[in-house]
Amino acid sequence: MTKVVAIGDLFIRAVEYQSALAGVPIEFSSVDLPGTKDQQHTAQQVMEINGPNSVEPDQNVLAGVTYAKIITAHFAPLGKKLIDSAKDLKLIAVARAGLENIDVEEATSRGIGVVPAFGRNANAVAELQIGLMLSETRNISRADQSIKAGGWRKEFPGKRIEIGNATIGMVGFGHVGRAFATKLQGFNPNIIVFDPYANSADLAFHKATKVKSMQEVFKQSDFVVCQARLSPETERFIDKKYFDLMKESAYFINVSRSRLVNTGDLIEALKSGKISGAGIDVFDHEPIESDSPFRSLDNVTMTTHFGGDTEGTNTYSAKLCADAIKTYLETGKVSWAVNAKELGWN
Repeated sequence: MTKVVAIGDLFIRAVEYQSALAGVPIEFSSVDLPGTKDQQHTAQQVMEINGPNSVEPDQNVLAGVTYAKIITAHFAPLGKKLIDSAKDLKLIAVARAGLENIDVEEATSRGIGVVPAFGRNANAVAELQIGLMLSETRNISRADQSIKAGGWRKEFPGKRIEIGNATIGMVGFGHVGRAFATKLQGFNPNIIVFDPYANSADLAFHKATKVKSMQEVFKQSDFVVCQARLSPETERFIDKKYFDLMKESAYFINVSRSRLVNTGDLIEALKSGKISGAGIDVFDHEPIESDSPFRSLDNVTMTTHFGGDTEGTNTYSAKLCADAIKTYLETGKVSWAVNAKELGWN
């Protein structure tokens, strides 16, 4: 019987994978990633920048995967050492879309398929984007802070615009972008998109108009929403030249990756009043530094990088991993593995 090992963490626990695999004829076991939630997330942030081999795997985890043919995990570092420990490994099912904690090159060289959970948190991230838009432009969190401090604040920075009367520009139109566009329909805004890979049928279905350049998104939009994937081509690609194109009444929203943005240029645009405000869930250093300029800005609403952390996302992520495992057990391959071509699985 095929041995499946789930590496649970404090975001997606092993029992989630076990429940999703109920009734599947496997030998299931689990091992837990050590540390607090903050420590696990911090380790992931290190791997985001330095790769999967920059965090040492836990010895108990290494021992727990020794005989695994399939591993499913979320934030665990699955670098060369762990792959070395799992001699029979054939499949890694990852409960996230980003694979910064997986040594895909090493896995591929050993014939191991790597399957991400594409779209796993699209609904949750899309909802937070709307929440940040509303909170920032309608000053919800600032008013709440004032009341709790004994005040009754009525004067705020920025323009109090409505989503329904706005042009919303998306940089990227993947799983999150499509979920976001669906949720926006009740507001009835004008939606424009820059994404060279966007499907025309998807755009039409979501009542979105494709524009030819990022410049058009930044010039035209009342809200610019960053939904691109991080790659060598997109790292820090949103900078001063784009912020300078924005209307002074416009807002910038980023619930994707901090390194898509030149942080210094964004802070300067906020400080100078070049743009009305921003809503941000992701930062270069998490937690942000005690002296970070973000902490003193009155025209930014921030959250602690929890865009995808909902009960629904966790359950769905485990289900997507289980779907990949079931497909592998039935067919010996998973066509949507990121290295499917290299392994001859597509």
